[in-house]
Amino acid sequence: MSIFATRLKKYGARLLTGMGLAAVVVLAIWKEQGDAPAAIPHAPPAVPVSTAIAERADVPLYLEGLGTVQAFNTDTVTTRVDGQVQNIAFADGQDVRAGDTLAQIDPRPYQAVFDQAVATRVKDEAQLANAQLDLTRFQALWAQNAIAQQMFTAQQAMVAQLSAQVKMDQAAIDAAKANLDYTTIRSPISGRAGIRQIDMGNNLLTSSNTTVVVVTQMQPIAVVFSLPEEDLTEVVNGTRSGSLVAIALSRDNKTELDRGNIVVLDNEVNQTSGTLKLKATFPNVREKLWPGDFVNVKLLVAVDRNVVTVPSAAVQRGADGQYAYVVNPGAKVAIRPVSLSRFQDNVAVISRGLQPGEMVVTAGQYRLEPGTRVEIPKTDLALLRTSRLRKRG
Repeated sequence: MSIFATRLKKYGARLLTGMGLAAVVVLAIWKEQGDAPAAIPHAPPAVPVSTAIAERADVPLYLEGLGTVQAFNTDTVTTRVDGQVQNIAFADGQDVRAGDTLAQIDPRPYQAVFDQAVATRVKDEAQLANAQLDLTRFQALWAQNAIAQQMFTAQQAMVAQLSAQVKMDQAAIDAAKANLDYTTIRSPISGRAGIRQIDMGNNLLTSSNTTVVVVTQMQPIAVVFSLPEEDLTEVVNGTRSGSLVAIALSRDNKTELDRGNIVVLDNEVNQTSGTLKLKATFPNVREKLWPGDFVNVKLLVAVDRNVVTVPSAAVQRGADGQYAYVVNPGAKVAIRPVSLSRFQDNVAVISRGLQPGEMVVTAGQYRLEPGTRVEIPKTDLALLRTSRLRKRG
């Protein structure tokens, strides 16, 4: 082999080795610069949502109105005779019963008139008894023609006159007794006394019509409220099926004050306001209803039996109408058009579009679109399993 060939072989091997090293360096730089093949993209994370299960339930139909509490009876107690107040027998705000003593007026003048009337009757009764004895004797003598008929007739008139006088005396006694009784001022009804308007020693006059106290009946009590005239048909149909239940609520609709029944449906609609007036009575045992107070009233007129319900938050409104996001197997959602009968107390009554046991999204819908995978709370998953087991059973 010539010297040229030997050198070519030697330098060729070095050249190939250098090219290999260069290729390795280029490959390293290429990887470092990110020109390596792209990795397989990961699926987007599940969207956390709140859910609920569509179920069958009985949903009451309530009509709502604003009402005013009214006492059955409110009596302004005044004096019926003149006199000085000797005693006050009640405290402000005290519960009283019908017939309880509220105040005492000086009875002595009226006692004297009563005693005088009684004495007059006794006197006239004695005169009547004597006249009747004379009449008996005159009758026997007149039968024997021993006295003139005029004398007998005059004695008869005397007896009749004294009999009438005795009756007048009895009437005077009754009047004096009534006035004597009126000196004791009593409560005409059972209820709660307000703030007293008189003091000890005051002179009360019937002509002044001075108020002693106002007594208000607290149990039972009434609420008068109004409903739109559009509700008239439902109210009338409800009254035909039985007594309608009324629920009195606080102004914030959070506290139930009492339950009662409708007793009066007004006989005409107010044409100015377009409303119908109703009256309900409540036992008011806990005395949470006070006369003059404003309350909200819910009137139960019907109950929808065994209907499909979901929380009202599950129902959304779009360009094509109302819909709900339904969670399918695999935790992916789909849009389902729904038809509603009505909303009632945060519950939507579904007439078409959902079946019992289906899961719907109640919160987080703004992040969803058809096919989105959702993250269901563990408690809701347990409810879903229970619902499916019931459906299979």
